[in-house]
Amino acid sequence: MASKAQRQHQIGQLLAEHAVSSQPELVELLAETGITATQATVSRDLEDLGAIKVRVSGGDLIYAIPEMPTEQLAPTDHLRRVCGEWVGQVDSSGNLVVVRTPPGCAHVVASVIDRSQLDGVLGTVAGDDTVILVAAETLSGAELAERIRDLAGLDA
Repeated sequence: MASKAQRQHQIGQLLAEHAVSSQPELVELLAETGITATQATVSRDLEDLGAIKVRVSGGDLIYAIPEMPTEQLAPTDHLRRVCGEWVGQVDSSGNLVVVRTPPGCAHVVASVIDRSQLDGVLGTVAGDDTVILVAAETLSGAELAERIRDLAGLDA
């Protein structure tokens, strides 16, 4: 029997290799690899992984995990989309910004902020549902928080 981590790793591999449009389809693909899982388990795994449905050429919707290779820069529209989907609250203190996300999504937000090379961000630290951003000395935490709120479409 596969562990949760092994199953989720396999799901990530399957989503990268196949255009999976439904949870039952993913259950079948897992079974082909020798991993037995229910649709409810797969649903929770997709949530934990931060999977979303994206439209591909031809108009079909498929599951994808919105992470890009770490060496690839994230364009501003990708940063805006990820922040709009996963940033729920933004606060600041001094040169720090605290970004709240749904459980399991902080790493996705931190990764895209890191790869966006957003001016004034020295770095990020991600937990499960919280990202800490460190603002450069040339920018206050409040100013950086406002930039993140704008990207996420949130009011101050």
